[in-house]
Amino acid sequence: MNVSPDALLGALVVVAGAVLVVAGVRWKGRSVRPPAPRRARRAAWQSYVRALTRSAELAIASARGAAGRGEPAIVTVESVVRLAHERFGYEEVSRAHAAAALRHAYERGRCAADCMTDAYSSIQ
Repeated sequence: MNVSPDALLGALVVVAGAVLVVAGVRWKGRSVRPPAPRRARRAAWQSYVRALTRSAELAIASARGAAGRGEPAIVTVESVVRLAHERFGYEEVSRAHAAAALRHAYERGRCAADCMTDAYSSIQ
């Protein structure tokens, strides 16, 4: 049997392609699924906390911008929940989590001098 080098190379390419197709079918979706569920939950929680923190900061900035001269800025937990939904796409936001994020941003931003909030009355 006399096989030309071109036919041998063509067969090798076909076999290599078939191996790649079989490997792709075998491992399909593995890169999409999280490798560790615990790590995926932790990453989702961290994203949620960042979104709530940013929503609280945006709510404070928005309230300060809307307040008139000499008036205190009124920042509500509901505005944090609304911003988390509108800006970050979270359908369900716990009011307790939003209140905690607002309290944290309120204290970190030294808002007691010019802001009022209902985050402290939302403590359960």
